[in-house]
Amino acid sequence: MRDALRISAAALLYLLISACEPAQQVPATTRQFAELVFRNASVYTVVPGSSWAQAVAVSNGTILYAGDDGGAAAWMGPGTKVIDLGGKMLLPAFQDAHVHPLDAGVDYQLCPLFAYTTADEYVQAVRKCADARPGGDWVIGSGWLLSAFPPEGIPDKKLLDAVIADRPVALTSADGHSLWTNTRAMAIAGITATTPDPPNGRIDRDPRSGQPVGSFQESAMDLIRLHTPPPSTGQLLDALRYSVRLMNGFGITAWQDASVAVQPDDPFQALNIYRDVRESGALTVHVVESLLWDNDQGLEQLDEIRDAARLYAADGLNTRTVKIFLDGVVETQTAALIEDYTDRPGFSSQLQVAPGVLNEAVTRLDADGFQVHIHAIGDRAVRAALDAFEQARSINGSNDNRHHIAHVQMVHPDDQGRFVELAVVANFQPLWAFADDYIVDLTYPRIGEERIKYVYPIGSLRRSGATVAFGSDWSVSSVNPLEGIEVAVTRMGPAGETTEAFLPEQRIDLADAIAGYTRNAAYVNHLDATTGTIETGKRADLIVLDRNLFEIPPAEISDTRVLLTLFGGRVVYGSLEDLAPH
Repeated sequence: MRDALRISAAALLYLLISACEPAQQVPATTRQFAELVFRNASVYTVVPGSSWAQAVAVSNGTILYAGDDGGAAAWMGPGTKVIDLGGKMLLPAFQDAHVHPLDAGVDYQLCPLFAYTTADEYVQAVRKCADARPGGDWVIGSGWLLSAFPPEGIPDKKLLDAVIADRPVALTSADGHSLWTNTRAMAIAGITATTPDPPNGRIDRDPRSGQPVGSFQESAMDLIRLHTPPPSTGQLLDALRYSVRLMNGFGITAWQDASVAVQPDDPFQALNIYRDVRESGALTVHVVESLLWDNDQGLEQLDEIRDAARLYAADGLNTRTVKIFLDGVVETQTAALIEDYTDRPGFSSQLQVAPGVLNEAVTRLDADGFQVHIHAIGDRAVRAALDAFEQARSINGSNDNRHHIAHVQMVHPDDQGRFVELAVVANFQPLWAFADDYIVDLTYPRIGEERIKYVYPIGSLRRSGATVAFGSDWSVSSVNPLEGIEVAVTRMGPAGETTEAFLPEQRIDLADAIAGYTRNAAYVNHLDATTGTIETGKRADLIVLDRNLFEIPPAEISDTRVLLTLFGGRVVYGSLEDLAPH
C-alpha cells in the first residue's frame, strides 16, 4: 500500500508540473500535420525549467511539438503515425563525449579479451584465438586489465610463451596505455636489455637482470606496433559500421572520436573511413573528429592539422577539434602528479608535452578556432592543461571553442574552481568512479589516503558551476550510458560489484547525470543548437526506454533497456510497431 501511495503521489506531481509548463510548438500559421506522434509518454526534455511533457510530434526529422497529450491532437492528421507509449520514458538521444569507435570496432574483430578478468582466462582466450587463425601470423588482441596482474599491473611474457611460442603476440590493455607481448614478438622488434626507453615511454624490465619482461608502457608500445600488420580497409569499414550499430542500440546518436590521426601513412586511415561510411549512408550518428596531436613532433605539425581539417571539412566531417595526450595512467605510474607517488618516493612522472610547447600549441589552436581536447589523468597534468587554457584566454580573449579535459581523474582542490573561471568542460568517464580493483589495488597504493579524496570529483565540479559532460572511452569500458548514469548517481558498481559508495559526497543527482550524456555532451560537441534536448525546432534524435529512470531505485538504472532510437526521425534501432502497450 505504501508503494502504491508513493507512485500515485509521483504521478500527481508529474501531472501538476505538466499542467504548469507551457507546451512547445510552432505558430499555428505554419502548422502542419506530423508524420509521427508519441503520446501517453513520460517525456523528459532535459530543458531547464521545462523538464517534462507527455507528447512529442515529429515531421521531416524535426520536433514540431512537445507538450501535453491534449495539445498533440492538433498535429494528428490522416497520415500521422500515433504511438501510445503507455508511460514509457522518452529522452533526447545520448551522446558520448569521448570514445574510440574505430579502434574498438577493430578490437572486437581480432582477439577481444574484454569479457575476462584473470591472467589464466586471458592466456586461454589467446590460445583459442591462435587456434582459430592457424599459421605464423601475429595474434593481436585487446582488453586485458592491469588489475589481473597485482601489485604492479605488469604482465610477463612467460605466460604467453607457455601457450604460443612460435608466433608473435601483441595484446593491448583495456585502457590502451600498455602492451603485453611474448618473446617471439620482442625478437621480431629487436627488443633486448640494451634497448633504451623511448621518450614518453617505458620498457618494463626485471629489476635484477634488466631483461624486458614483455610489458610496454605508453610510447614504448610503438616499438612493437611498428611491426604488427595494419587492419585492412575492409576491416576498418566493418569496424566502424559495427560501432555505429552497437552505439545506436544503446541510444547514442552523436560522439566525439577521441583520437583520429592525421598523418597520410596512418594505418587506420580513420578520416577516409569515416568519409566512406558517411557517403554510404551508414553513419547514423553525428561525429566530431579529435585530430591527434603527435607528441613526437612539435609546433611544426600545426600546418598539417590545419590542412587536414580543411580537407575533410570539405567532405562534411567535423574536424575542428585537436586531441592532446598530456600524461598516462596512475596504475602504471605514467600519470603526471604534483607530488611524488606514495609508493615511489622521488618520482612523480612527467608530462608528455613540455609546458612551453603545450601553452603555445593551445594558444595558437585556440586562435584558429579549434576546440582542444586534452587527456589528463594526474593532478599535475590537469593543472598544466588549465594553465595552457588560461594562457590562451589571456592572449586571445574569451570565445566559444569549448575546450575540455578528458578523464580528470585527479583534480587538486586548488584547481577545481578554475574550470568555471576558464569555461573549460570537465569530461568525465563516470563508469570509472567506484571502488573497483583499479581504485583499491592499483590507485590507492600509488597516491595514498589524502589524494584519493579528490579522485573523479564529479560532484565538486558540478556544484562549482562547471559544465560536466560524460563519455565512455569505449573500448576501455562499457559504451552503455545507462551504466555510467548509475555510477554517477550511486558511486557504486553497476553490476553490484560494490555495496558502499566511493566518495559519496561526489555523487550527483539523476537529472545532472542524464544531462551529462545529453545536453552537456551536445554542448561539448557543438551540437547543442540542434540536439541534446527535446524542444521545438530541434532534430528528432530521440530514444525510448523501457522504464522511467525517475521512478526506479538507482541500482536498477543499468538494467534499463533502450527500446527505440531515432536519428533525425529515422528509426536506427528498434521498431515503432513493438512500442505500443500490450
